[in-house]
Amino acid sequence: LAKHPEIKALMKPDYNLIWVVVLMVLAQLTAFYLVKDLDWKWVVFWAYVFGSCISHSMTLAIHEISHNSAFGNCKAMWNRWFGIFANLPLGLPYSISFKRYHMDHHRYLGGDGIDVDIPTNFEGWFFCTRFRKFIWIVLQPFFYAIRPLCINPKPISRLEIINLLAQLIFDVVIYHLWGVKSIFYMLAGSVLGLGLHPISGHFIAEHYMFLKGHETYSYYGPLNLLTFNVGYHNEHHDFPNIPGKSLPLVKKIAAEYYDNLPQYNSWIKVLYDFVMDDTISPYSRMKRQLKGEVKQD
Repeated sequence: LAKHPEIKALMKPDYNLIWVVVLMVLAQLTAFYLVKDLDWKWVVFWAYVFGSCISHSMTLAIHEISHNSAFGNCKAMWNRWFGIFANLPLGLPYSISFKRYHMDHHRYLGGDGIDVDIPTNFEGWFFCTRFRKFIWIVLQPFFYAIRPLCINPKPISRLEIINLLAQLIFDVVIYHLWGVKSIFYMLAGSVLGLGLHPISGHFIAEHYMFLKGHETYSYYGPLNLLTFNVGYHNEHHDFPNIPGKSLPLVKKIAAEYYDNLPQYNSWIKVLYDFVMDDTISPYSRMKRQLKGEVKQD
């Protein structure tokens, strides 16, 4: 910032995010209606081809909202309510809990017992062969859901209860209106989209140490168009209060800090390399023993 103070001008809300999220919710509602009378094979097909992309993209919209990118820091609660709204087409409550744990990830990256983005010892020990690592990728959404309860359980908050109740009411309404195929499409899309899916390469690409000494990696490929530029991950960790829309400008302005860092051009190749490279496993993360006072949400 001392060298490029103009970056401060990018620290403002992205109001276009609001309309993008609303359109994504409407797109999924339309899909719920369209699949209700399809054969099961086509419900599964569209859940993977379309629903999974929208669902994974929505989790990254929720990531943006968790950083108050929709309404700004001065309207933090507006962002929380909007995150609950964005959560609806995923089928499972996610937004509020993600916010609480994701802030820890930024404050204490790699912090042992705090950052739940770090796999458990069991994951590192068991998923060590090529076949098991493949299964681990398929089951990623389950590990991301269970891991906080194992590593850093937190008391349930009032907003998490509201998130849960809103989601249950929404799911019941969808089932009542359009039946079990719409519910299956919704839940299958979320599970498939966060598991064995090209976009899921970002889970591994962001912080797994394919190169010793490099803890965080950026990806500058076309899938950033579907993921609110989450691939610009070094830039995001440097400036978490800058919306994803503006992260390419950060890289352009401060090119001398980012252009020479190791980077990816394919999340699919990241998934392939993770499975096939016998030197890489869920253990391939930097873990730190934190010192001093730890403040969590």
